[in-house]
Amino acid sequence: MVNFEGIITPVITPFGADYEIDRDAYARVIEHQVGHGAHGLVIGGTTGENYALTPEERVDQFRFAHEVIRDRVPWLAGVNDLRTESVCALAVAARDAGANALLLAVPPYSCPTGKELAQHALRVQREADLPVMLYNYPGRSGAEMDHVFLERVGRNAGFVAIKESSGDINRVHLLAREFPHLQLCCGADDQALEFFAWGARAWVCAAANFLLPECLALFRACVLEGDFTRGRRIMKALLPVMTVLERGGKFVQCVKYACEMNGLPGGPVRLPLRPMKKELKREFRDALETAQTTIRQLARGDEPCTSC
Repeated sequence: MVNFEGIITPVITPFGADYEIDRDAYARVIEHQVGHGAHGLVIGGTTGENYALTPEERVDQFRFAHEVIRDRVPWLAGVNDLRTESVCALAVAARDAGANALLLAVPPYSCPTGKELAQHALRVQREADLPVMLYNYPGRSGAEMDHVFLERVGRNAGFVAIKESSGDINRVHLLAREFPHLQLCCGADDQALEFFAWGARAWVCAAANFLLPECLALFRACVLEGDFTRGRRIMKALLPVMTVLERGGKFVQCVKYACEMNGLPGGPVRLPLRPMKKELKREFRDALETAQTTIRQLARGDEPCTSC
């Protein structure tokens, strides 16, 4: 059984000024994650703008990322697409490229029933023969991984974890109580503390692209040390950043902008997304700088300034 634990970063895809994938920058981003302690990576997820890549680019990205990672950390392949056949093809390509597992979401727009979605997921897992982390995000996909679906796929040992991104804390309760055989992974950056309190030991964390040390600090406090008093202090510092990220309407743009603030390549976003406005940049920059300062103070054992 694959055990997902720690901070798993869904890696951005840096583009150049011509909007082509910048392979050198992409290698830098991956090296930063591996070298600074990420426990795993997602290659080709939505944070990596997979919806804006061609099928050929997505497969090439799997191969290139595997060459850079060199088995130093496990990586999951984001294989979602509109058609079951396309998802299967991507999943097989990811397996052949060296992926350790798949990240599988609901195909967008079709809004399948729980039974239909289970048939889709079972076929993908069967053809790729890789462990699967499910990805529940009805706000993006239009349909939820409901009770019927979870019961059906839960009988298959190939489905080992679920990244829960609905934002509904009642889903966390449901998964922890009724589906404990599925490893619970945080997929809502602004709810990480709550997930850890309910037993999650993994966080698929987009913010780790630019806040990796701070996210690792929260994981260590809550999961490894069981110190939720310290965890609350760290999360309190992170929450303004996570709130802008999750609710500001410019998710990928914020992540890429923050990477560049921290000296990492991000580049523009591809269409249909557009750049951030100056006002949102200023709000996000202020929240990020305050969070990093506060968590540095906590790491030194200082009490953060509450009036700053």
